[in-house]
Amino acid sequence: MNFKKIFFLLPTLLFLSFLSCQKNSEVNQMIEKQVFGTMPDGKEVYIFTLTNSSGAKAKITNYGAAVVALIVPDRNGKMEDVVTGFENLEGYINDKSFFGVTVGRYGNRIAKSKFSIDGVEYNVTANEGENHLHGGNVGFYKAIWDAEQLETEEGPAVKLTLLSPDGEEGYPGNVNMEVVYTFTNTNELRIDYTGTTDKPTILNPTHHSYFNISGDFTKPITSQVLQIDADYYTPVNDKLITTGELAKVENTPFDFREPQVVGDRIDDDFDQIKFSGGYDHNWVINEYDSKVKKAVELYEPVSGRVLEVLTDQPGVQFYSGNFMNGTITGKGGVVYNHRTGLCLEPQHYPDSPNKPDFPSTVLRPGETYKQTTIYRFSTK
Repeated sequence: MNFKKIFFLLPTLLFLSFLSCQKNSEVNQMIEKQVFGTMPDGKEVYIFTLTNSSGAKAKITNYGAAVVALIVPDRNGKMEDVVTGFENLEGYINDKSFFGVTVGRYGNRIAKSKFSIDGVEYNVTANEGENHLHGGNVGFYKAIWDAEQLETEEGPAVKLTLLSPDGEEGYPGNVNMEVVYTFTNTNELRIDYTGTTDKPTILNPTHHSYFNISGDFTKPITSQVLQIDADYYTPVNDKLITTGELAKVENTPFDFREPQVVGDRIDDDFDQIKFSGGYDHNWVINEYDSKVKKAVELYEPVSGRVLEVLTDQPGVQFYSGNFMNGTITGKGGVVYNHRTGLCLEPQHYPDSPNKPDFPSTVLRPGETYKQTTIYRFSTK
């Protein structure tokens, strides 16, 4: 054995070992797990901070599979949080606005809280008058999901899994759900959904963050500039239930085919605007083919932030924060006033189970539900 050679190489070997430890330490620091709070029954809930290689952060809790914070740079590199939320678990337990959560089994509304599959009628929880909204009173957004940290080439990730039992909120079938949040090194929040069932059921989860990409939640979203790749939208009645029609956006306040300032037509004398007090509608994405593609772009001129929404879903619900009314205090003691956040929710069309001409949301045993949504942040 050549001890002299080994002795000569020892400093180099030690230095390489140090670099390897440093690299592993940096990878481990990309995902930080902390206790977010404790449920009334004593069960702990966690929050995961995903930090990508650029220093941007996404904070995810396994309560409601919710995004608590998204901290991304403006055009000058200033990092700011661009989603509403609460600083502690109690805020999410008491929340009725669906801040940042995963909603389901069925995102959006089901008319008269009922639907049929194969001639069998099911009645789900009525939690918005006579209608069903976002999965009921104890949908995905009030569940404690199992959580697993993941390290991927794209960036840090957390996998959340949940069993929604047969009969929960009136839905048939035991549904196993998986939601993977990946915060990529290019400032994309990627959400991959997977679901299976042991009985025919319906499934239409979506993400419900309220965005204000100015980074300042004391300001309304009405000066931000929105573009939606949609020639049609689905009109609603005065209960916000889709009529079954596909209406042209042309010559209406719903035409966002070219970039439009959100607030320019938000209070127009137009029946669809009056029904919802602004925008709370589903846009029909052009040339739907089940592949992930860009559907929406939002731009905030002062900060320079851009949010692009990519999806493989046939629709996107744009909600302009019409029911925000100053009664909720969020992170940093900020009061969330009227229209200080907006939602962009990729989905199948509202009330699809009762509209046979809409794309189907039925999931059967042996099939796997898959959906991908990407919220991509950049600046200009």
